[in-house]
Amino acid sequence: MVQRSGTDVGCTVLVVDDSAASRYALGAVLSRAGHVVVPVGSAGEALVELDVRLRSGALPDVALVDVGLPDLSGFELCRRVKALPSLAGIPVVHFSARPSVPADRCRALDAGGEAYLTVPAEPEEIRAVVRAALRGARELTDSQAQFDHLTLLSRAVVDVQGARDLAELARVAAAATARLTGGAAAVFILGDHGAVHTGLSGRAAPAAPDAAARERAVELVRQISCGPGGVRTTLRPGAAWPQAYFGPGGARLTLSRTRDGRLPVCLATPDFADPDGRTAPLVAQLARATALAAEPLVLYEQERHVAHTLQHSFLPSVLPAFTGVDVDFRYEPASQEVEMGGDFYAALPTPEGVLVGVGDVVGHSLDAATVMVELRHALRAYCLEDPRPAHLVTRLDRLLQHYHPQLTATLCLALVDPATGRTRVANAGHIPPLIVPVGGAARYARAAGPLLGLGLPHPEPTVLDLAPGARLLMVTDGLVETRGIDLAVSLEELRRAAAGAPAAPGELCDALLARFGRDRADDIALLALRRAPR
Repeated sequence: MVQRSGTDVGCTVLVVDDSAASRYALGAVLSRAGHVVVPVGSAGEALVELDVRLRSGALPDVALVDVGLPDLSGFELCRRVKALPSLAGIPVVHFSARPSVPADRCRALDAGGEAYLTVPAEPEEIRAVVRAALRGARELTDSQAQFDHLTLLSRAVVDVQGARDLAELARVAAAATARLTGGAAAVFILGDHGAVHTGLSGRAAPAAPDAAARERAVELVRQISCGPGGVRTTLRPGAAWPQAYFGPGGARLTLSRTRDGRLPVCLATPDFADPDGRTAPLVAQLARATALAAEPLVLYEQERHVAHTLQHSFLPSVLPAFTGVDVDFRYEPASQEVEMGGDFYAALPTPEGVLVGVGDVVGHSLDAATVMVELRHALRAYCLEDPRPAHLVTRLDRLLQHYHPQLTATLCLALVDPATGRTRVANAGHIPPLIVPVGGAARYARAAGPLLGLGLPHPEPTVLDLAPGARLLMVTDGLVETRGIDLAVSLEELRRAAAGAPAAPGELCDALLARFGRDRADDIALLALRRAPR
């Protein structure tokens, strides 16, 4: 369809009229205006013609329909056409040789028609009515296209806002960009300290980009200047942009930065056709939304890095040697996509024996990690003065209430006398220790109590005898807690597995990690103590 001087020229007009003379007259007027006329004599012929043209992809641009057809009325024909999604976009102009009355015009509009024409009419009026019907249909089509584009954009924004980390954000943004443009897309998010997160969707080149192509693309992205919160789009020809991404045609790069201007986000695509000028602004909006979504993720990654630095700095990498007992541990952080935790462990010499314990500050944040460090240091200090587990639990409970009333923690402590095997256990909301005797059935110690931080009274310690060669195992819930499985079931599975595991504490920890520690959503801490055999 070509528009010239306000007249739509070259349109295809379906004329449905049982009068040959009328079809000829209308056809002559429309043909002189430059339209292609398809004349048919009945509603049945019109439906057949539309079906044929639908299959060939050459539907008429507008239909002129006589209201008084012999097989179906023009109103009914219009209803049937408008009821089919594939034909509903064709504008219909009803016409009649009899004088029109308001009821006829109302019936035409109610049937879905766009206009009503009384013939004979002046040629200019006929052409004007056809132009108006085409203009209305075009505006409706444009509005629908705009709605579809905005719907894609809104879904894309929701997707990028739901990303949990920068790597996922890059992948999601690439898929969203490809949906908006209908082609391949690559996304580059340049983080702190040289970190780069990339996402690819679709493929316009025969092979995936290698490391050299990626480095070249990242360097080009770094060279593009863009102010804080702004968006810039630039073209890079095939000679400048790595062909491994989109082939020899180069790339269109849409770059946005976070509001502080620090983190650049680049959406790269082949240079797509955008005749109506709608797609490029949507890609720019998506780039801005991706940059905004990146801001909290950057802060979170920084917080996570600090928290893990705290955990690894303050948790001992080597335990001291003890007389009469062997102690070993394993600590496995969760995957990088999972929030940080507050797991900790300790093995400390005291005047009354060896104090061992594991705990977990409730929550996943930098606060949890810092409170974990405070509790562990307080435990080290308190046990020099009074190593009795029940007293330590009470003092740590008061500390948490006073300085961190919004947080709680679980903790299990065991004070072992290596010479006699007498063991005192205090438990504050944690998994109780597992006792694995030599040649006997493993069992969990009957030790329970309220969480730290609640201010509730703690019971007297559980006292048990650890025989020579027996082992005491402490774990955090990250080892056994599985969504959808009752914790009691997992603990029973752990009990059976520990009974058949190797005797040495380190080998015991390794065997249990191999059995239970894969793909866990939380940090894992294990501490095993074995009293020396006779």
